[in-house]
Amino acid sequence: MTTGLQADDFVTLAAGETKEITVETAALHSLHEGGDFDVFAKGALPFAEGASTELAGALDYESNKLSMTIDGAQAASVAKALSKRTAIGSSCTGSKLSAVRTALSNCARLANAAASAATAGTKLTTYFKTTSSASTAAARLRAVASDCGSTSSRTTTNCNDPYGGCSSNVLAYTVPLANFITYCPIFFSALPALASTCHGQDQATTALHEETHAPGVYSPGTQDNGYGYAAATALSANAALNNADSYALYANGELPTILLIRRIALIHNAAINLNC
Repeated sequence: MTTGLQADDFVTLAAGETKEITVETAALHSLHEGGDFDVFAKGALPFAEGASTELAGALDYESNKLSMTIDGAQAASVAKALSKRTAIGSSCTGSKLSAVRTALSNCARLANAAASAATAGTKLTTYFKTTSSASTAAARLRAVASDCGSTSSRTTTNCNDPYGGCSSNVLAYTVPLANFITYCPIFFSALPALASTCHGQDQATTALHEETHAPGVYSPGTQDNGYGYAAATALSANAALNNADSYALYANGELPTILLIRRIALIHNAAINLNC
């Protein structure tokens, strides 16, 4: 979620202060063959100013590279995060199963419509900075539409949390190595099926966002370079093309707006303008 954040959703860092985390690389990557590797961290961190809980943007980071020779046998002995994949597919039941099915159906519709808009070059400069990215953006969106609408998808859809990623305000997460997508409790409690506001978060575009992360859908998978409209539209052309939220926002803000108007008008028996 990019709105309604609380103070405990953030880690506060004073000037000069540091925070350390440990990443078990062999648990998340296939290193069993061993060999020489450059290990580094790269991405973007959403942030808020001072005591505020409103996101102000994202800070790019890239660590130094550690050149390592990996012992394949030792790496293979590390318990893989993949071994935590329990009850794959069967973890979504009842109302959650219904919500996920609706989200995937809407994801397919939105991604297809957005792919057509991207092919035509519509509004690409707003979300991707250039029309030269049209073919790549459209191809990724078509792949997402195919996966969301397929009964034999290239991802697994889950409602459990075997990786422990459903912390506060996390709607969903993807484990790219496994093409594993799981939807967290607040995905079901805090989001509508479809947004009634331009660039609003909903279940459909959250599913689309997560689908773009999975390399099994379209390789390479996207990164989280910027969350929300302000951060995503401030990215460079290259960063936007590889940013999950750029695709979700584009799908919400382009031709799917017409679909949303029709759906909401049916519900409320009124005409609603969602011009993005």
